[in-house]
Amino acid sequence: MYKNLLRFLSFALAVAVILPACKPEKDDPIQDLLETKVKDYKSNVVTDWNDLFLGIERYADGYRPGPAPRALAYMGLAAYEAALPGMSDRYNSLEPLFRDQGLTIPPVQTGEAYHWPTVVNASYAFLMKQLFPHVASDLKFQIYQLEAKNDEAAIQRIPRSVFERSKRYGESVANAVFQWSASDLVGHNAFLNARPVTYFPPNGPGLWQPTFPDYGRGMFPYWGDARTFAIRPTDKLALPPLPFSEQQGSLLRTEAMVVHNMNTPALTFEQQWIAEFWSDDALNLTFSPPSRFIAIANQVLRRENADLDLALYTCLKVGLALNDAGVACWHSKYVYNIERPVSYIRRLINPNWEPHNPFTPSFPAYPSGHATFGAAAAEVLSNIFGENYAMQDESHKDRTDFLGMPRSFNSFRQMAEENAYSRLPLGVHFRMDAVEGVRHGYQVGRRVNELPIKK
Repeated sequence: MYKNLLRFLSFALAVAVILPACKPEKDDPIQDLLETKVKDYKSNVVTDWNDLFLGIERYADGYRPGPAPRALAYMGLAAYEAALPGMSDRYNSLEPLFRDQGLTIPPVQTGEAYHWPTVVNASYAFLMKQLFPHVASDLKFQIYQLEAKNDEAAIQRIPRSVFERSKRYGESVANAVFQWSASDLVGHNAFLNARPVTYFPPNGPGLWQPTFPDYGRGMFPYWGDARTFAIRPTDKLALPPLPFSEQQGSLLRTEAMVVHNMNTPALTFEQQWIAEFWSDDALNLTFSPPSRFIAIANQVLRRENADLDLALYTCLKVGLALNDAGVACWHSKYVYNIERPVSYIRRLINPNWEPHNPFTPSFPAYPSGHATFGAAAAEVLSNIFGENYAMQDESHKDRTDFLGMPRSFNSFRQMAEENAYSRLPLGVHFRMDAVEGVRHGYQVGRRVNELPIKK
């Protein structure tokens, strides 16, 4: 029996020694993170921040139309550059293009692990705080709330040291981009002075003056000098408009009659639906017209179950296109200074006529901002997702205070062109404004597509 006990103890000791040696080693979370790339994560950190941007920008005084696409451009650039070290080598930094203008992106720590969603979250949170200093406290709280929600989820998954390093890096890149943005003296904090008292519109036949019914001062008359990312100086000026004429049968008067007749006595249901579906004009009611195309991009990214690589690339290109479209369009508006249809029609055709939109925007008509923004975004979205990408736009699907029911489209270009047309039944643009806006916007989008973002 004693011998049997010795044999058992010897066997148990051998098992005790052998089993730990055979047990698989515990996964190394640091090594896992070193090997995990940006494309291995989903896009929700980007789409969630886009949703919040749309919710806050809706109420941000002075943000439409120029500062909104500008903010999207800088946020998209910062998030993309912050995550770039973990992205595929197919993607390039844009820092070399702007280094001589003062942009310097901080480097990552070589050989250290990063959690890329935390990097992106920190970048967006930092810039949202900087770009919306003037909004109500409950809206500011939502920025901190989303940041904290994403941070808490990350802390549950990754080592504290990696989390802190990732957060610091995302903030450092965002700060570098923000400091560079502040060197754009025209664009920086322009929302604080959307209607400068130093601007006086020129007088003359057919030239824009403050418009019925509020007669507000011109918005962002100097925006054409704000920083651009892709377009050349010669790209900023749209083609000349139709010659001014008050004569019966002239091209311009014919265009005015088209707008007048759409609204007299009333729009058809389809015209009203298109007009209100794309309007996005009124502060506090919806997000702004350029931001509409980030809402559309968000729908596509979710529909495609996109990875974080694709989301960052998409939002970078859409943001840059919207920014440059705004600068080019506003440069052209204040070069040509074309009056709005309501002024022409009330003076020459029907003194009691009112557009479907009760408040005509306070800046010149030509070319249309809606048309330019939409076409620029459609050009880059088509480049990313294809020329025949069919989808339903659900940006306003739950709204009952206007006709926002979803509409279906066979391509992004079809969206852009309906968006441009929508300004005619709304009563705020001539046809020439829409047609040239689309052409000009496509040109801007092509310049963005030419940037060396992707190999």
